[in-house]
Amino acid sequence: MSAWKKGRGVLGPLQSLVGQWKSDPAADGPAKGMTCERAFEAFGKDYIRLEAAWNMGERGTYREVALFGKDEGGGLAFWSFTNDGKRSRGKLSDGSDVYPDAVAFEAQMPQGLARMIYWPAEDGEGFYFAVESRTKKGWNRFMRHRYRAI
Repeated sequence: MSAWKKGRGVLGPLQSLVGQWKSDPAADGPAKGMTCERAFEAFGKDYIRLEAAWNMGERGTYREVALFGKDEGGGLAFWSFTNDGKRSRGKLSDGSDVYPDAVAFEAQMPQGLARMIYWPAEDGEGFYFAVESRTKKGWNRFMRHRYRAI
């Protein structure tokens, strides 16, 4: 897992994600059978841009564009926009309950607090991405994908 490393500066936690990735089909949950392609790239020197395209079969493609960069307080944050008109904003959070160096972001959504989290695959080839919702008992994972470099 030596490929999973944090770089320097505010954008450093995203260093291991920069590149082009494609997921294996999701095995369970609402994303069952779906695949997703994610491309993380520099957007100037102060931002990382994510473009994600979810292949939803007969339902078409769900797209997201997000920017990661410094928020007003100097911390790492994201601003996300999707092709169905939804928007979200969140900030870097703790994901050490999943993996010591996981990269996690929390966002307040209409349904409650959500967390997206990235951590390295056990074999060092790619990473996992999950989306979770906060419940009284802790984090409830409702989607997980494994990504590999394209």
